[in-house]
Amino acid sequence: MDGSFGDMGLSLALAAMGSALGIGTAGMAAIGVMKKKLKEGSKAPFTLFIFVGAPLSQLFYGMIFNGAMIKSGLGPEYYWYQMIMGIGAGLAMGMSAFFQGKAGARACDAIGETGKGLADYIMVIGVVESVALLVMILLMINIPSA
Repeated sequence: MDGSFGDMGLSLALAAMGSALGIGTAGMAAIGVMKKKLKEGSKAPFTLFIFVGAPLSQLFYGMIFNGAMIKSGLGPEYYWYQMIMGIGAGLAMGMSAFFQGKAGARACDAIGETGKGLADYIMVIGVVESVALLVMILLMINIPSA
């Protein structure tokens, strides 16, 4: 590392915020399903945790992107460029995580009501996930090197 500050952690922070929002949103829906199932005297499906945990991956994408920015070794003349890239990447990953959580919340509700459709709901979650993954990869390709 050449003393580069990268994007000052912006990509990681924004991706983490989106992950927290997405996990919280899906988690609240999962708790609602658990409550309903307990009232009915049955167990909630363990598969609900798939939807609660899914938005966590965007935090890791933010961490990987942030590390790539730091490893680029760009000097102070590129800090604004790095911060703009970090903000864009972090917002895209964070929004992906947030909406993945919202989709996961709907999936939890649907599983709770019908007990069916798990594979279909996971595919929807995967499509939303792909936005964050593509943003990370495509922007990493465009990080200049020192």
